[in-house]
Amino acid sequence: MKKGIIMIGALAIPVYLTMLSSLAASETKQECCGSATKNAPRMPPIPGSASEENGKADSAARAPGESASKEDAADAEEKTSANPVVAIETSMGTIKVELWADRSPATVKNFLKYAKDKHYDDLIFHRVIKGFMIQGGGFSADMKQKATRGPVKNEARSDVKNDRGTLAMARTPVVDSATSQFFINLVNNGSLNHRDTSQRGFGYCVFGKVIEGMEVVDKIAMVKTRRVGGHRDVPLEPVTIKSIRMAE
Repeated sequence: MKKGIIMIGALAIPVYLTMLSSLAASETKQECCGSATKNAPRMPPIPGSASEENGKADSAARAPGESASKEDAADAEEKTSANPVVAIETSMGTIKVELWADRSPATVKNFLKYAKDKHYDDLIFHRVIKGFMIQGGGFSADMKQKATRGPVKNEARSDVKNDRGTLAMARTPVVDSATSQFFINLVNNGSLNHRDTSQRGFGYCVFGKVIEGMEVVDKIAMVKTRRVGGHRDVPLEPVTIKSIRMAE
């Protein structure tokens, strides 16, 4: 690959996803960018998780026929809401995302560190492809790339899929190259899922899902885009990430 092309997305996903979407016609078009995708099954509970084991213990402790107490119900609610939730404040509305620390702990820690450091403040969604994904977290409105820390290990796994509304880490073709940039899937992008440990099959790490504001995501997906220098699919009017903070 020529250096000029690598520079378009050498520190981010743009080049690789562009390559991926261009391969769609010959390989996985309906998976990657198709409008008619099947609904993916819900995620099963993670075997051996703390919540599963605690649930078994609680059931064993109660006498047969005894109903769960209010304390039990409160404990159960706390366990299901243990994952952090962040609010992505954008110029087009607020998106709330549950971060799956129980599935991608290193990735969530990395993302929260950037958020705490206010890295995302006033950056933009610099790449928007209708029927595919919206990507941000790396560029300012004048398309200047912001410096980042070192890359995080790719925690992509086959049972955590790039389905509609999920948040995933952007990267270059190098498996462990993600830093700050992320994208939100607009459809079930099966071609981005983890299939094997090869460079081509490793996939993109999903680390959360939109729980409120998917209509904002869809609104962003409809903006007009243009080419800016070597960057494609840049919104004509900047879609600004005002901040990313822990939700109250």
